[in-house]
Amino acid sequence: MYLISDNTAGVHPDVLAAIAEANTGHVPSYGRDPVTARADALFREHFGERAETVLAVTGTAANVIALAALLRPYETVLCAGTAHIVTDECAAPERFTGGRITTVDTPDGRLTPAQVAAFARAGDPPHAPLPRAVSIAQPTELGTLYSVAELRALADTAHEHGLRLHIDGARLANAAAALGTGLAEAATGADVVSFGGTKNGALAADAVVFLDAGLAGPRHLIQKQAMQLLSKSRFTAAQFVALLDGGLWRTNAEHANAMAARIASVLAAHAEIVHPVHTNAVFATLPSCDGELDRYGSGDPIRRYMAAFDTTPADVDAFAGVLQAAFTR
Repeated sequence: MYLISDNTAGVHPDVLAAIAEANTGHVPSYGRDPVTARADALFREHFGERAETVLAVTGTAANVIALAALLRPYETVLCAGTAHIVTDECAAPERFTGGRITTVDTPDGRLTPAQVAAFARAGDPPHAPLPRAVSIAQPTELGTLYSVAELRALADTAHEHGLRLHIDGARLANAAAALGTGLAEAATGADVVSFGGTKNGALAADAVVFLDAGLAGPRHLIQKQAMQLLSKSRFTAAQFVALLDGGLWRTNAEHANAMAARIASVLAAHAEIVHPVHTNAVFATLPSCDGELDRYGSGDPIRRYMAAFDTTPADVDAFAGVLQAAFTR
């Protein structure tokens, strides 16, 4: 068992079953099949009747498609310096959109309305790119969470200044589970959401959910240019049907969040928990680590531990034993 990332987990059996069920007969390609239509309907059930969705197979691709719908090459998007679109996507959003990413420092990965307002006033055309959008992660890359009220305040500030709000929701299910809300409420105020299934029990399934119909028009063209218009999209769609039809997304996320809380309680005896444990991520500073502990967490000196839908109490107990042994030698 690894606690380094929720990407190390396998695929939920119900998701595998849905893929197998979709593997029957011949259907129209490029999203014109009944499974994709069912996934679209489920996204509308969760995000609202005006939601328009395109599918992707990676979170980076979903973020690229979302930002390409927002940015022109002479525009810029604001995000925290720890954001995934800056630290882990090899400049893909900038290469694909031609726009710029502007970063600001944050103590906990969360932007504030004041930072958004300052960004909106910072443009100096034609010498500097025009502020156009704000991108936040829910939850953040540091595992912290925006409350619904904080999201609303951030979105209101962005919209008052003519900016769009993108939410990187690779773990939005974990955020909604922690907040006790639906998916739409956990993304309050967003114009477009990158919604992740891969980190919540899917095989390769992410989506871009357009909540502002004015942005959704060219979505399939952008999807095609981003090489994400899959000829057999029913197999990606089937994964979302499994997650969204019946609440598997919440069950998986609630379990992962609970296991993260258990991990935090184990670590607390030996380490400083750096950020509040809101969802399925735990950040801790350990005074020293050895090779065995490297199987469980990544980073130095602040190490990240991630719980997944299939992390078990026994897995955490095994980690506790390794941790105890490392600090009693």
